[in-house]
Amino acid sequence: MNKIGWSLVVVILLLLIVTLVSVTSGSIKVGSLEFIQGLFMGTNKKVEIIKDLRLPRIIVALFVGATLAVSGVLLQAVMRNPLADAGVIGISSGAGVVSLLFVTLFPQLFYWLPVFAFFGGALACFLVYSFSWKSGLSPIRIILVGLAINATFTGLGQSFNYRGSYAVTSINQAVTSIFTMKTWNDVHVMLIYGSIGLVVSFFLYAWCNMLSLQDKSAQNLGLRVTRARLIISVVAVLLAAVATAIGGMIAFVGLLVPHIARLLVGSDHKILIPFSALGGALLVLSADTLGRTVLAPSEIPASIIMAVIGGPFLIFMLRKSDKIRGN
Repeated sequence: MNKIGWSLVVVILLLLIVTLVSVTSGSIKVGSLEFIQGLFMGTNKKVEIIKDLRLPRIIVALFVGATLAVSGVLLQAVMRNPLADAGVIGISSGAGVVSLLFVTLFPQLFYWLPVFAFFGGALACFLVYSFSWKSGLSPIRIILVGLAINATFTGLGQSFNYRGSYAVTSINQAVTSIFTMKTWNDVHVMLIYGSIGLVVSFFLYAWCNMLSLQDKSAQNLGLRVTRARLIISVVAVLLAAVATAIGGMIAFVGLLVPHIARLLVGSDHKILIPFSALGGALLVLSADTLGRTVLAPSEIPASIIMAVIGGPFLIFMLRKSDKIRGN
């Protein structure tokens, strides 16, 4: 078995182990065999509580990690920028603001939340493209503009806390919280929109590979570059939007996972996209499980753990980019 095969086997095994640990650990503890038996028999009260409260949280965390990681892969392919990430360049915060507005105005239309979040993410993505373009897309310019867009949308979202309305404040906390109190309704919405985005992204690998070439070379190979960039960007924004609408804003997943994945399986998007989905699911579930158990009964949101890990990693990537340009 080659390096790619071993990498896939290892990440799948780790994902299964972390999922089992996450299911069986917490305020209500059960053994692995007890959980599996109770899951199928339906006679264990502790397992029934876990099914209602903990299992939806775990499934949402898995899908949020997968969608954010794949969104990062697609954005990096479109922008030819290894620093692109929905959380860093403001797409997630744009989706989050529109999600907050939508839930405030139309709480009964919960199942349509990712659609409206998509429009917020698309607006942020458009602004980043517009303000970053100057005879091409400079990686550093994208990050700087993205950080400004991110700060703007984050400020707009936080301003809802100062309207003096308890209801609005409560909604804001519900939208920006990560995986606490997730329900099977959240799982259903995540499965519908997340699965669509992930499946479509797997069929875009050839375009992503061709976009790594110069535009002229890609066009000579028959690729309609502008159309390909637009479609891939739409799928990337959809993935980030559904993750933000259901799981809250988590940065750096789409930055960390694709970079590590390229070291392990290479740059062929046929392997990179599914491997990043598995790696993202593993990373976010690990962060959530750690945050839920390390200071129990208190919790550390997965977004904080990712910020602690991802911030220094972004600095490292920026310094690496500067050295490459300097050479």
